[in-house]
Amino acid sequence: MGSALRAYGARAGLRKVMTALVLLSPTAVMADQITIAALGDSLTQGYGLVEAEGFVPQLQAWLQTEGQDVRLINAGVSGDTTAGGLARVAWTLGDDVDGVIVALGANDVLRGIDPAVSRANLSGILSQISEKGLPILLVGIPAPANYGPDYKHDFDAIYPELSAQFGTHLFENFLSGLGSGEDLSAAQALMQGDGIHPNAQGVKKIVAAMGPVVLNLANDVRELTN
Repeated sequence: MGSALRAYGARAGLRKVMTALVLLSPTAVMADQITIAALGDSLTQGYGLVEAEGFVPQLQAWLQTEGQDVRLINAGVSGDTTAGGLARVAWTLGDDVDGVIVALGANDVLRGIDPAVSRANLSGILSQISEKGLPILLVGIPAPANYGPDYKHDFDAIYPELSAQFGTHLFENFLSGLGSGEDLSAAQALMQGDGIHPNAQGVKKIVAAMGPVVLNLANDVRELTN
């Protein structure tokens, strides 16, 4: 009888240890994982691409190769302007969001929106994120030269100036990874048929260029959450 009780006690002890491991392991994983929301337009959303080839999935895969356990939320809406981003930023910032990538402005340029309006909208977005104490990466997009030097000067200045004002990380040109500066005519092999949106290979190059800055954002998040 005594040996039976000892055996039962050993088995019970083993079950307790196994239960503890099951309970603790998911907690450890969740504690290590961070969540970053990518607030943007069609460039973020992955317009014209199958889901796995879009910016957010490719960026998440890149971060994983760097040893980062990051869950990226695709908060890109095709056609969205800075005004649209401002209207929906509050509900994008769920309680599980630890950091934010803000990549808006391309559609403002396409519509010729006054740079002062775009600046005010982006400032409002950054203000709401900053009030929650979340690290930010601000991603810019330059205005084309054919809008005139004054428009280009005023629009292009928005991103570095707001980044300095709000203390964000900065990547000045979403498309700079295509290696063609502001003129995309030399990178047509990396673009979809519309000549505006990158194809899967173009997105891969964009992610490779932007990835190290996103990695800096992730490191800032971890410093705050640990």
